[in-house]
Amino acid sequence: MLVCVSANHRSAGFTLLERFSSVSVDSLEALIRESAEVAGGVVLSTCNRFEVYLDLEGPAKLDAFIPSLARGLQMTETELREHVTVLSESAVPRHLFAVSSGLESVALGEEEIAGQVRRSLEQARDAQVTTSDLERLFQSASTTSKGVKSHAHLATQGRSLVSLALDLAGSQVMDWQTANVVLIGTGTYAGASLKSLQDRGVGAVGVYSPSGRAHTLGERYDIRDIEEGRLPEWLSSADLVITCTNTETYVLDYDQVRNARMAPGSSENLLIVDMGMPRNVDPIVAKLDTVDVLDIETVRRHAPLEDMGATELARCIVARSAAQFEQERLEQESAAALAEFRATVQDRVVEQIEKTRADDKTAQAMRRLGNSLLHPTTMRIKELTREGRSDEVIAALNLLYGDGTTKVPAAGDATGGVAAQDAVHASADRGSATAAAPRAVRGCPFRNLELVGATPVGGLNFAACQSACEQPDTCPISH
Repeated sequence: MLVCVSANHRSAGFTLLERFSSVSVDSLEALIRESAEVAGGVVLSTCNRFEVYLDLEGPAKLDAFIPSLARGLQMTETELREHVTVLSESAVPRHLFAVSSGLESVALGEEEIAGQVRRSLEQARDAQVTTSDLERLFQSASTTSKGVKSHAHLATQGRSLVSLALDLAGSQVMDWQTANVVLIGTGTYAGASLKSLQDRGVGAVGVYSPSGRAHTLGERYDIRDIEEGRLPEWLSSADLVITCTNTETYVLDYDQVRNARMAPGSSENLLIVDMGMPRNVDPIVAKLDTVDVLDIETVRRHAPLEDMGATELARCIVARSAAQFEQERLEQESAAALAEFRATVQDRVVEQIEKTRADDKTAQAMRRLGNSLLHPTTMRIKELTREGRSDEVIAALNLLYGDGTTKVPAAGDATGGVAAQDAVHASADRGSATAAAPRAVRGCPFRNLELVGATPVGGLNFAACQSACEQPDTCPISH
């Protein structure tokens, strides 16, 4: 059972996200590894999102794990439950695929998130806390985000968080080419900031690493390294300062900025863009005259409206990918029973070949006949499992061909007993209706929105569009 415990910029306040991000991912991975309730997990922790993806045996295991997770996040269980959303089963791939594609970001189409999702899996893999289901989930998310980037071009409609922040800063920076810019940080956001600054025509940028770590930014951008102890000098003449580090202490405090502003020859005004998570700049710095502070919370409030056309297509790709993921998951549930069924039939063919002492030509014909009889039943079994009837399939196969070792639904289960017989007796009656409906991968859940009355934003009516699509062969994302 896949579960996602999620807190993001839409469901949790900035202060809470800041608190989540201060918790070490390594410590949470250790918690997952040591937990008896959890088979595996992946932690996704970014500036505007904190999510834990878990592989569990059932809902009861989640209830048992939540208290441990709350302690790991240094809060009470009640407090955690109040501020997170819990998604399970088919809702998990839909959510993660949308997240990885930039559909749930502060700025629509943010490209950084796809890399963050990929790296979260890599880190969990290094910590040895992944499972085959989580690996498949996150790899599918990566594939989906590439499909969205290729077909929907959200990046041309939305803007990265860094780019959006600089757009807002443009109201105060009159001439980018002559602006004195200081960048504090050398990580991923620092590279994105330098790229955005370069695109605006900014010349050399002073770069300061609070940790003193070596970096390779100078190989790609025109920068000047700020030596230890010389940051105050650079701050005094700066027009724009961008901070983007993950340190848990302020890199710019009130006294530091005030002294820089009082130095002879200081710039007329200073704009500080705080992209850090947690905050890199002490909030009271904004009280200084001639100093303005723009933080992530402010940037989020100015995020652009979604471009509806690109968003509909992106959500279409996500919906279809999630449906395909769910189909494959359901097929895996009955894979063991299907394999047993096929082995039983093939064994009986071999028995008949040996019993009749058939020559090679006859034996080959008998094997071919056995395979031809297996094929339609195999395809029908896969169709039934895609419809969510895997329990019925397993019960029916075990009833007719099994040896009692394959899992059968418990007595009294709504999917057992009579349902198992339905899987055998009613399949032919339902076969024609199932075959007539377009497969999920052929439908286009945004081209016929008016026809089926679907709502494209937030809750795309995938099933309705799928059954009503008139142009499956020309769908831009058909496989």
